[in-house]
Amino acid sequence: MDALQAKVTLDKDYTIGKVDKRIYGSFVEHLGRCVYGGIYEPGHPQADAQGFRKDVLELVKELRVPIVRYPGGNFVSGYRWEDGVGPRENRPRRLETAWKSIETNAVGLNEFCDWAKMAGSEVMMAVNLGTRGIAEACDLLEYCNHPSGSALSDLRRSHGWAEPHRIKTWCLGNEMDGPWQMGHKTPAEYGRLAAETARAMRMIDSEIELVSCGSSNPNMPTQPEWEAITLSETYDVVDFISMHQYFSNEADDTPDFLAQTLSMDGFIRSVAATCDYVKAKKRSKKTLNISFDEWNVWFHSRQQDNQITERTPWSLAPHLLEDIYTFEDALLVGGLLITLLTHADRVKMACMAQLVNVIAPIMTAEGGAAWRQTIYWPLLHASLYGRGTALQLAVSSPKYDSKTYTDVPYLHAAAVENDEGGVTVFALNRSLSHPLELACVLRGYEDYRVAEQIELAGADLKAVNTEHSQPVAPQKAGNAKVENGVLHTLLPAASWNVIRLEKGTK
Repeated sequence: MDALQAKVTLDKDYTIGKVDKRIYGSFVEHLGRCVYGGIYEPGHPQADAQGFRKDVLELVKELRVPIVRYPGGNFVSGYRWEDGVGPRENRPRRLETAWKSIETNAVGLNEFCDWAKMAGSEVMMAVNLGTRGIAEACDLLEYCNHPSGSALSDLRRSHGWAEPHRIKTWCLGNEMDGPWQMGHKTPAEYGRLAAETARAMRMIDSEIELVSCGSSNPNMPTQPEWEAITLSETYDVVDFISMHQYFSNEADDTPDFLAQTLSMDGFIRSVAATCDYVKAKKRSKKTLNISFDEWNVWFHSRQQDNQITERTPWSLAPHLLEDIYTFEDALLVGGLLITLLTHADRVKMACMAQLVNVIAPIMTAEGGAAWRQTIYWPLLHASLYGRGTALQLAVSSPKYDSKTYTDVPYLHAAAVENDEGGVTVFALNRSLSHPLELACVLRGYEDYRVAEQIELAGADLKAVNTEHSQPVAPQKAGNAKVENGVLHTLLPAASWNVIRLEKGTK
């Protein structure tokens, strides 16, 4: 079959911006089996002395997850952090109303901070601005970050954590624009509360970073007015605004599904433009950056989730949001990562939601194995090879129209120069039937060679990875070559591709 033709020009002197490693972050919420039966399972053959699964931890460490958002999510809007500290035998069991589950509090913030340290990750902590407010947020910050000599810092020390956790990044609530959220607020209500909470928290620790709640998704009727109103209050006292977006193929329309990166791109542009409007209105010199702290594919498990919450509410660690991901889901995730890289100048943090079992790249069986879902692979590749400086690409590609989108390029690409001078090209071929012949002009990298070529390709679009079979896995490829300063390669139909270039001779 004839190949499509695409051309890319990358130039060493044309950059988007430094890639903050935190765009490869993740999210752990007290939801379903993310914590209990996910990262934590006492009695499992792979459990350590604290009850954390070492096999899961190794898969997390392989991803080099730089930051993990905790403890929610919708969970945080009813969160009482005090329930999860002190002796386990004294911790209360609570009704967790966001997900109609029982929360045992066997894992609390101290244990989670220990786990994050073992994983090599920072913690992005969220405070409850739904059912609680300024005082409780300040109490939590004092407990976590103050060294000693105050009631709450000394309480932490009495619980066995003499050193402060020094959590740098804090979210001021979660999805407060959503009527599903406990303590849902209008933009004016949230803006005032978030701003005053931020000021109070900075009085305790002036070194923290703060994230103001943005819109829960681009289809919210208040977007982008929510950002404009809330930032009028919070702009001067926060460092980021959050974005959340999930993607689905409920219509089983793969070309339209793979085009949904355009929706993420448009959402980012809208939020960045609104931030810049507030900057102009305030005559500010500060540019506000974005924390895209919830994103993923999510739709496979929704019918099952409704049945679980209706038939067995108030259960312990129910099997909620356990999407089993397909090969085509992995393709879209790769495209979404490329989109984040193309906005590296403004998106400085991002969290794939979530990390284990709950809409996650890692799945576990109780008492059994842990394995990589299909979406694990593009996240791994981006995390390993997408750190450095994002390059501005000029892309010429044939296009198609889908049900929702027009002028969708078959080629979606990004490139990153790492700190050692190597360059990685990430490329998604959206065509389901045609390979794509790529010619990439390397300006400033003419003497580079292909060091490695990785493909995720050739699988049934609906193929999934299970405990016993992982048909969707990357393969080494070898058709890429550099001739006269041009990288030539053939990208298979429906494929995620990683091409690593290094300076030197063959």
